Parts: sequence; structure tokens; C-alpha cells
Amino acid sequence: MRRILASVFLIALLGSAVADPRTDYLLYCRGCHLANGAGVPPEVPSLHDTLGKLLATPEGRAYVVRVPGVSQTAMDDVRLAAVLNWVLAEFNANTLPNNFAPYSAQEVGEARRQVLDDPLKVRAEVIAKLP
Repeated sequence: MRRILASVFLIALLGSAVADPRTDYLLYCRGCHLANGAGVPPEVPSLHDTLGKLLATPEGRAYVVRVPGVSQTAMDDVRLAAVLNWVLAEFNANTLPNNFAPYSAQEVGEARRQVLDDPLKVRAEVIAKLP
């Protein structure tokens, strides 16, 4: 798990040449999820220990990027991948699957072009398929 987290932090640091993921999180995400990732449940879910579980399936991994608030952000694919990886390391380290691989800009770019029409329905479907 430490190697995974070290990889996530390394990718976040490499992305910092473009922007700092924590700063981008604060600029683009805290309006809904608050600075500490707590959210305002049930309308705005907490980011704590919830996303790592979703990454257990390919559908869940894609879902995280396809949520409209994520996929439609003004950040480019590189910055968005860095923010997602930062959120996972910061708020979800204990729930990441053992085979977790950080998001790449290419993966984010491909997934975010498929915006969800009904994110709550897809989330329920993803959760129903979790191991």
C-alpha cells in the first residue's frame, strides 16, 4: 500500500509543474465537497473512504471520472488526473484496492467525454456490482 501511495504522490508532484492538485481541489471542488472533503450528504457525498471502494471495478473507476461535476470541470486532463489522484491519496488511502493504479491523463480524457445522464442511477448500479 505504501508503494501505491508513493506512486500517487509522485504523479501528483509531477503534475505540480502544471498546477498543485491541492490548490486545484480547493479552487474547483471545495464549493461542493468542502475543503476537508466532507461534502454535504446526502446531496453532496463525502469524499472520505468512499471513492477507493468504487475503484474495485472498471465501471466504478470510470464512474468517478464521468460524474458531471468531475467530467465537466474547467481543468484539463492532466490537472484533473492529478486532482483525482490527490483526492484518492488524501481521503481514500485506506479503501483503495490492492491493485490500484493512479489515473492517467489519457484515461481521464477518454472517460470524461462520456458524461453521465443519471449519475445517481449509475452509482447505484456500480455499488450493486461491488465485491
